[in-house]
Amino acid sequence: MADNKLYEVLGVTPNSSDSEIKKAYRKLAKEFHPDKNPEAGDKFKEISFAYEVLSDPEKKQTYDRYGLKGLQEGMESGGGHDVFSRFFGGFFGGMGGMGGRGRQQAEDKILQQPVTLEDLYNGGKEIPLEFKRIVLCAKCDGRGGKSGTAKRCHTCQGTGTKVTLQHVHIGIARQIHSKCTDCKGKGEAFSERDTCGDCRGYGTKEEMKVLQVHIDKGMQHMQKILYRDEGNQTPDCDKGNVIVVLACRPHETFHRNGSNLIVRHTISLTEALCGFQLPIKHLDGRNLVLSCAPGDVIKSDTVKALIGEGMPIYKNPFEKGNLYIEFVIDFPPNNFATEEQMQMLEKLLPARPPFVQPIGDDVEEVSLHPYDPHTSQSSSHRGEAYDSDEEHSHGAQEVQCPAQ
Repeated sequence: MADNKLYEVLGVTPNSSDSEIKKAYRKLAKEFHPDKNPEAGDKFKEISFAYEVLSDPEKKQTYDRYGLKGLQEGMESGGGHDVFSRFFGGFFGGMGGMGGRGRQQAEDKILQQPVTLEDLYNGGKEIPLEFKRIVLCAKCDGRGGKSGTAKRCHTCQGTGTKVTLQHVHIGIARQIHSKCTDCKGKGEAFSERDTCGDCRGYGTKEEMKVLQVHIDKGMQHMQKILYRDEGNQTPDCDKGNVIVVLACRPHETFHRNGSNLIVRHTISLTEALCGFQLPIKHLDGRNLVLSCAPGDVIKSDTVKALIGEGMPIYKNPFEKGNLYIEFVIDFPPNNFATEEQMQMLEKLLPARPPFVQPIGDDVEEVSLHPYDPHTSQSSSHRGEAYDSDEEHSHGAQEVQCPAQ
């Protein structure tokens, strides 16, 4: 009888499509996520494990053919990979000694994927990411030649390492260790007749791979997404992983700070005093119209908040941060009104603070000038030059001896 337990966990059937499996997983993950349902931690792990298996074509094929026992015992077609042990060893940290087999793993491949702030806000986008990776040669199964014909390499004596002497001084030499080129570091070599023509004895080939990078709502700049076993492959090693790092491009309107969004907006003095209506196009295409009533004065560096209009919370997209508007006041230019208009305006504005004229000989009236850093430096240099001339003239005076 077929093992359908993982399908039952997600509420789907073996005939369900990939999109139906993904949809069922997301629905259950929202319902049983520990943030919303703290007592459902084990159920959430069970859902996550079922999706990890059924969303991976290789693992799903193994499960459909052999069930959970097949995953545990590594009964893949080809018989070489213990999927169950590798998965539980990585996800749950090992279950009763069923962790990894102690084999080395090929080095992880780290790739960067540019995204926009709209991508991270809206989620649901699939971005194809193409890259090169090393895979085992299919023709020789990664051996490098015909099965059973490999012999110990005479160049490196089976060590895989070639040792050469480099003379650095008279009577002094040092050993240089390098990978043997005849056996490609394997310690075994094939005759020219038995060497694989596809990989030329290396056992590996380079191929192009395309990953579909799925963007979820609320993901962060520089967030890492792990794709297990999608990286390089080398003989006698487990498959390497691919780590995709999201790189968010700067946005012309919004600045992100955690789960919050910040917009810096300039308004006129009239708007700051008399109110305004301001449309802001959000990252999901909505136009938010902000209103400020007359008399609700906006000062420079005033910050207003739109609650719940920030970034979605990652893995909890029904909750969002806030959107903050930072206001900058654009004052009118000099002489923007006539003297009569200025008098009328002054009557509308709050009264000036009282001014008391100081009295005495030490009182001096001065004029304000626009600040010009170049003028300031020029004045300073002129003063320094004047001081320098004075010093030079004093130094140039000759000492006259009194007449005898």
